[in-house]
Amino acid sequence: MLNQLPILSSLQHLVHRFYMYMTVDNSIGRRAIQWKPEPHLQRNIDLYKTQHEQFAALLHQKNEQGLVQFWLDMALNNSPEKYNWEPENRIQKAWEHLSLYCEESCYRAASQVWKANQYKCWEEYIFFARCLVYNPLKFREILAKYDANVSPLYAYIIEVLRKTIKDEGAVAKFSKWRLLCKKSNKELKEALIRYGICEPEVSRFLFARTYFKQVYQFNKIQNPATRNGQRWLEPDSNDFQETAQYYNTEKLLAIAPHQVAVGKNVTGEQLQGWMETCITALRNYPQSIAPSISLEVMDGVSYTIESDEGFYLEIEDSPPEQKSLYQQTETVLQHELLALNEDQKEILYLYYGLGWNQKQIAAKFAVTQGAIARRLQTIERRLINAVYSLKQPPQWVTGYVKTWLNYNYETPDYSDLIHAALVTSVKQLNTQSQDLLRLCYGQKLDTNAISKQLHLPPDRVNELLLQTNCELEIALLKEIDIIIRKFLNFWLNKQYKDIKTHNLNSQFQHLVLA
Repeated sequence: MLNQLPILSSLQHLVHRFYMYMTVDNSIGRRAIQWKPEPHLQRNIDLYKTQHEQFAALLHQKNEQGLVQFWLDMALNNSPEKYNWEPENRIQKAWEHLSLYCEESCYRAASQVWKANQYKCWEEYIFFARCLVYNPLKFREILAKYDANVSPLYAYIIEVLRKTIKDEGAVAKFSKWRLLCKKSNKELKEALIRYGICEPEVSRFLFARTYFKQVYQFNKIQNPATRNGQRWLEPDSNDFQETAQYYNTEKLLAIAPHQVAVGKNVTGEQLQGWMETCITALRNYPQSIAPSISLEVMDGVSYTIESDEGFYLEIEDSPPEQKSLYQQTETVLQHELLALNEDQKEILYLYYGLGWNQKQIAAKFAVTQGAIARRLQTIERRLINAVYSLKQPPQWVTGYVKTWLNYNYETPDYSDLIHAALVTSVKQLNTQSQDLLRLCYGQKLDTNAISKQLHLPPDRVNELLLQTNCELEIALLKEIDIIIRKFLNFWLNKQYKDIKTHNLNSQFQHLVLA
C-alpha cells in the first residue's frame, strides 16, 4: 500500500481541462500523475475555437465558469441552437468535455478522503470518484442538482465526490477486484493497450483473467463463509496458484489463443502480477472515452469490403504495392472471365448475379446438378490458378514461413491475412509438432534443451523440426487456397450483381425512352 500521494501538476492553459485526463506513469521508478490529451476532444475544442465566436471570446477572457456553462447548456439543454458545422454528436462530446473537466476534482476529493483514512490506496479512491464522473446516468444526476449561483462547478463536484466515495468506499462497492471481474474483454484489452502492454502479453492477460474470475467467484464470492459486507475480499495466494494451474492446463487446448499456447507455464506469483497490472490499466483508462477510441481507429480506414463470410479486403487505405496487386488481380480475373465460353458465362451470371441454385441451373441446361457443380468447380480452379500466377505462393512460402517462425511466431499480426493463416495452420498440426514449435520458436530453446524436455535424441529433434516446417508450409498453401476461394466468391458476387444492376438500369431507361 502506498503512503505517499503523487503531486498533480498544473495544466498550462485553462482549455486543457476540457480535453486532458490523468494517468499514472510508472516509467521513472516511482508513480507520478501526468496529463494526457484525448485527441478527438482536442479536435472538437479546436473546431469551436475557430468557428464559434462566443466560445472563442470565453477562451480569450480566460472565463472558466463561462466555458463550464457553455458545455453545461449544451449537455443538459441542447442549447444554443445547433450550427451546420457542429458535429452531430455534439451533446455526447459536451458530456465528455465536462467529465474531463472534473478529472482534477476527482483527484482533490480522493486526496481529502485518503488523507483522513489511508486504509485504502489513494488510487482506489480516485477510481471511486471516476466511477461517478464517467457514469452517464450518475453524472447527469449530479449536474442536474448543480446551482451555479452557489459555488463553482469544480468545488461542487469535489464536495459531492468526497461524500460519496467516503460512504461507498467503506463497503467496497468499487473494489478493485470487482472492477477486474466486471469489465468486458474488449474494455480490458483497450485499457491494456493504452497502458502500454503489447502482444503476446495482452492475450495472455485476458486468458488468465478468464480463469481468475472463475476461481475468485467460487472461492470468495460464492463462499458461504463470506459475509455480505465482505463480498469483494482480497484473493489469497491459493486463489492465484489455482488459477495458474487452470491456465497451464487450458492453454494447450485448441480454444486457447495462439499467443497463449506458445508461451511458458506461469506461476501463481506471476499471475498475481498480471492481474494487478490489469487493475492498474483499467483504473488509468477513462471509461467514457472508450467508445470514441474504437470509432477513431475504425474511421482511419477509408473503405473496407466485407463479404458474408467475414472476409476482408482493404482497398483505399492500403499501401501502393497492395493497391497495385489488387489492380493486377482485377485485370487478370476480368481477362479470364472474357475468355470463358458462353455457357460458362451464363452459368456464372445465373449463379452469382441472379442467385439461382445449382438445381435450377441444371434444369435450364437439361443436365444433372452434379454436372453444374463440376462446371463451377472447373471455372473456380481456373480463376484460382490465375490469381496464383501473380504471386506464385509455392515459390515464396518456404522463406515466408521461416521468417515468420523466427520473428512473428509469438506476436502474429492478425490484420495480415498470411499471418492469420499461419496461426490457423499451426493449430492443424499434431500435438508433437505444436510442442516443437512452441519450445523452439516460442520459448527459444536450443536443440539440446528441447531434446531433454521431449526425451528425444538431438538428431531426431532436428529431423522433426524440418518435417514440421514442411507440414506448416503445406498447411499454409491450403489456407491460401481457402483465402483465394473466399475472395473469388466475394468478387464474383460483386461482379455479377453489378452486371445485373446495369442490365436493370438499361431496361428501365429503354422503357422510359419508349
